[in-house]
Parts: sequence; C-alpha cells; structure tokens
Amino acid sequence: MLLEKTRCLKAAAQLSSQTVLLKELSRLSSHGGARRHFGISRPLAAKVPPPRKPRERVDIPGLEMVTYADRMHFVPGLTKPVGPRWERDYKDPRYYESPPAHEMPLFKETPCYVFNQRTSALEGVRQALWLTKTKLIPHLPPQLLSLTENPANQIPDQDERVQNAIKHARFWDTTQERPGKEKYSNTLLLNLLHLCATLQSSHPAIGRRIFSEKYSLAATWKRGEDVFQIRGQNGLLHNCMDPLPEVSGKQEVADTADHVLEALYPVSPTIDLQKVHVYKDEPNCTGFRGDYPYPHAHTLYFLEGADARCKLRPEQFRAKMLMFTFGNALVRAHKAYGTQPRHVLDRPITVQAVGTNGRIFQFMVLQLNTTDLSGDDGIKNQVWLEEDVELYDFAKVRPLIKKKQVKSLQVCLRSSSC
Repeated sequence: MLLEKTRCLKAAAQLSSQTVLLKELSRLSSHGGARRHFGISRPLAAKVPPPRKPRERVDIPGLEMVTYADRMHFVPGLTKPVGPRWERDYKDPRYYESPPAHEMPLFKETPCYVFNQRTSALEGVRQALWLTKTKLIPHLPPQLLSLTENPANQIPDQDERVQNAIKHARFWDTTQERPGKEKYSNTLLLNLLHLCATLQSSHPAIGRRIFSEKYSLAATWKRGEDVFQIRGQNGLLHNCMDPLPEVSGKQEVADTADHVLEALYPVSPTIDLQKVHVYKDEPNCTGFRGDYPYPHAHTLYFLEGADARCKLRPEQFRAKMLMFTFGNALVRAHKAYGTQPRHVLDRPITVQAVGTNGRIFQFMVLQLNTTDLSGDDGIKNQVWLEEDVELYDFAKVRPLIKKKQVKSLQVCLRSSSC
C-alpha cells in the first residue's frame, strides 16, 4: 500500500509541474494562450478561433471621453487617446490602400462587362455569337480545304513525321510514365508548327510571319446599351506582314443581313462576364507598338490545359476561341478605320484560330465585316467552325517484355507426359 501511494504522489507531482510549465509558456508567448494549444495526453484538433474585430467607436457630441493624453502615460479609469492617422511622406507599395471605387477618376455609372481568358460562358458558342453579332457557318470554307488537299502544300513523308511528332509529345519528351496534358499538348502543337515551317523553301510567305507569346489584348465595343471589353492573354499568336485575304465576297457579306441572331432568353447575354465600373472608355490595344513590323494577326493558338487554375469544357473553350479571335480582328479594324462604328468594312479582316487539348483539334476562321454592333439588324460577321477533329484515337505505352518465362510451360509438358 505504501509503494502504491508513493507512485501516485510522484505522478501527481509530474502532472502539476507540466501544468505550471504550460501556464508559464502561455504567458511568455507573443500571442498568449488563445493561439497555441498544448496537450499532455493527446494532441488537440480544435480550430483556432478567428481574431476579434475591433469594436466600433461611436462619437456622441457632448459626451467626449476623458483620456490620459495630457498626462503622457497610462492612467487606470481613463480612456485610451485616439490620435490622427499617420500618413507617410513617401510611397510604400506594401501599405498601399486603394480608394473606394466611386472616388477613382475612371469610375463610371454605366457598367462594363469584361471577357477574359478565364471566363466560362454559360451558353458557350451561342452566347459568343450574340455578343459579337456573328453568323455561324459549320465546317471550314471550301477554298481553305482545297489548299490542304493540294499536294504542293503537303510535307514529304507527312504521315510518318506527324506520327513521330505525336510519339515525341506523348512518349519521348518526358521522364515520367505518363506526361501531363498541359505538357504534351504544348509539345505536340510546337512540333506540328515546326513541321509547317519546313515548307518555307517552297512557300516564302512563311518567312514573313513571326510568333508572339504573352501579349495583352484590349478591345471595346457596344452591344445595345451595354459596354463590352475583351482583356487578357490568350496564348500564342502568329503575326504576319500581310493580312489574310477575305473568305466571303461582297454578295455573301450582303446576304448576312437576312440572318437572324438566336436569342438567349431567359438567360442574360452578360451572364458569367465580369461587371466593373472602373474602366477606360475606349482602350483598343493590340499588345504591340505602332511601328511593329508584323501588324496583322494570322492565326491564334489555344491550349485547353494551359491554365491549371481554369479548366473549360469544350463548348466554353470554343466560345473563348471565338471571343479572342473577334477581339484581335476588332482592335485591328479600329486601328485601320477608327473607333466610329462602320456599317460595312471596305476590306473585311480575316483571322484564324486553332485550339487543341493534345488529341482533339478545333479549327475556326472569322471574317469581320462590320464594326456596327449596337443592333441586331444589318450586316453580320461570319465564322466558320470545324469541331472535334481527332488527330489520333489514343496513345498508350505497352509494357516491355525483357525475358520470356517458360517455367509454367515446362510444368505443363511434364504433367501431360506423366
């Protein structure tokens, strides 16, 4: 009995000493005991309480609190003085606080709806067609398809070299068992563009083009009473010295006036677009200087998995392609003809677009015929869209058999002979 009591006393003394130690640590810590949870027997999984919000002070005329500001030291029972806010005489970006939106010089009562590279339009291509006042034509133009069927425009050993480009992107350009989509899709696109560049000896116009990456686009237009803008970076842009020829003739452009745009009722056309009140009136910027030697947009290239934080479905991905292709054409029309709406452009602006996820490709050709986008009547823009073109069915790594195992075969032969 005496030994058991001695053991209990020793355990109680150790427990009390640990408790005293925890209290001392909580006092010495910078944040007190509210932010740190110490346990003796097992760890605690309690959630850290959020910091308390400062209580709002209410100033009542005639009931000013008596402070200890004149005494220059703390006095129990008197209120803590509140001094004027200290303003730095220099600019420190770490402590910058932006003014309220209504106090900014660019604030406007009329909202602006912004489409950026992460916008996921609910209605997809239908919504993009209404926003850009565009008529959709399925499949690519016949004159463009005839160029691809011409043997003079094909690469020697084209099928084999394209297969090697696919193998390089899916199997060879990685140290992992299976590369990610954002990696092999970019590698495959660059490999195919490199194959197209090998035709420069027979097509000298390829030497008058250049690739641009991470350029910032800004285009503005009005659709009815609303103001719309396209801002952001879409990816890879193929610039050229000479503009692309128009796809449709004047008669076909005039016939687009009879086309009726599909309404989105009861869904608002501005759904999923960013609504802002601080913006510039007419920011039209191609992303390049005025003396840039490659002023015309030839082809835009989109990667479906380029942004890991934003994954778009195929329909929304095609809507993004249409919006940024339209933005590149519109901003160049504003540079050439001015920002005033024009019913019909003297020379329509044509821009192409290619989108891929590493296996399926989307092809698009847009012709900008008008910059008068306020109403639903009149001349419409045109877009040709070829959806979901599969380059290959699948790419799978087969296991490599290093040594044939014949033990099971020998056992079967012995059992049958017996």
